Amino acid sequence: MRDPGRILLLSCYELGHQPLALALLAAFLERAGFHPALRDLSVAPLDRADVERAALIAISVPMHTALRIGAGVGRRVKAQNPRCHLAYFGHYAFLHAGSLRRECGADSVFGGECEAALVTLAEQLARTGSASAAPARTGSASAAPARTGSASAAPARTGPASAPAPLLAAPPLAVAPHLARLDFPVPSRGGLPGLRHYTHLERDGERVPAGYVEASRGCLHHCRHCPLPPVYGGRFFVVPAAVVLADIAALVAAGAGHITFGDPDFLNGPGHVLRVVRAMHERFPHVTFDVTTKVSHIVKHRTLFVELAALGCAFVVSAVESLSDRVLAILRKGHTRADVTTALRVLRAARIPLRPTFVAFTPWTTADDYGEILAFVAREGLIDHVDPVQYALRLLVPPGSHLLARPELAPYLGDLDPAAATYRWTHPDPRLDALAAEVALLVATAARRQDDALATFAAISALVHERLGDRSGAAPAFPAARERVRPPRLTEDWFC
Repeated sequence: MRDPGRILLLSCYELGHQPLALALLAAFLERAGFHPALRDLSVAPLDRADVERAALIAISVPMHTALRIGAGVGRRVKAQNPRCHLAYFGHYAFLHAGSLRRECGADSVFGGECEAALVTLAEQLARTGSASAAPARTGSASAAPARTGSASAAPARTGPASAPAPLLAAPPLAVAPHLARLDFPVPSRGGLPGLRHYTHLERDGERVPAGYVEASRGCLHHCRHCPLPPVYGGRFFVVPAAVVLADIAALVAAGAGHITFGDPDFLNGPGHVLRVVRAMHERFPHVTFDVTTKVSHIVKHRTLFVELAALGCAFVVSAVESLSDRVLAILRKGHTRADVTTALRVLRAARIPLRPTFVAFTPWTTADDYGEILAFVAREGLIDHVDPVQYALRLLVPPGSHLLARPELAPYLGDLDPAAATYRWTHPDPRLDALAAEVALLVATAARRQDDALATFAAISALVHERLGDRSGAAPAFPAARERVRPPRLTEDWFC
């Protein structure tokens, strides 16, 4: 087990970033005397020789897209190497534990803070000398990076190298993750492809390699559509500042000129993250960064953003999700439509662009709600701030979702969809379900052609006008070319 390659760590897709989940687990294993091989299947195909050499294969599934791809990968590696111990880890591994064990051949499934538990598994396999002799594990830990929000749609992505495979329907096992503070090592990235293979910051016509780190994991909040509350239950864990800064230093040495802080919410621990970014700016004043945080945190911590801008914050991602106060209340987002306007004003005063995300289609989104999203984006000059995929995202309801217990969902809820790895739901207005499918296709086609965001927005607006009639967002006024100021963005626009 301690020979090189006897442990194989696989990432299927990590939001277009170099996979931190693999780098961190590799560091834990290396500290314990193992020599894992790391493979990112979004960059290169799986080598059969790697699979046949491995006694333990661990697949990272931090989010929905990775889960769908990882299910097929797991079945393939089990067919090629039946004696290997197959483990899955990540937020979506925990949510789909039953399906992964019963239908994909998983011997272990981890959810929560998992790295130490995976080291324990490797040590147990090393003692027994047989992968197949190790008992199956179903709980314990994992915190692979994932942005908040659990909405998804059908449009094609630019990241994963292989198409998602269906998950067969099976109820998840009733397992609870063990959440404990870990002794974090500095992530070990040497076995991963270089940053040139991953997302870049695009700014003022130039592209800069972007690194990805986390200063904290888990989340304090209980948004009902998010995959984190079923796993973390409102807890979060900081990564020591020295570890984060050492990881940033390694990324800068590897060519990064921008850092994405992938914390589910950057401002869960504002004092901690401020210490990190102040130290980063002092050491690397040329390096910019982006963060993700709740609308309510932008409003609450409004005084921080002028300093964050001075420290190099290029943009802020925030899960606006909807402009309907009813939808926001059902999702338990913790903000209102008025708060969105306030947050936008706060960031504009600090000269930090807001890049909002949306759950464009939910069972409670009306035709007027959807039109108002388009109208708001146009009216506020945000067309270039919103990746077009956001207009196509349909609410995900995975097993374990806190929405499943809500009476608001019950009238629309169907069965678990094996292919999509989410429960089906039907909109009470059939036009909205039809529109969701058409917008998804439109956005996917535009992404493949690399259409300009303004052209895609105009096409969506025209489609809404044609399908739903004269809505507030049907025919927005588009900015003249000379008035367009394109904000910084990452070149990978998928997010779940």
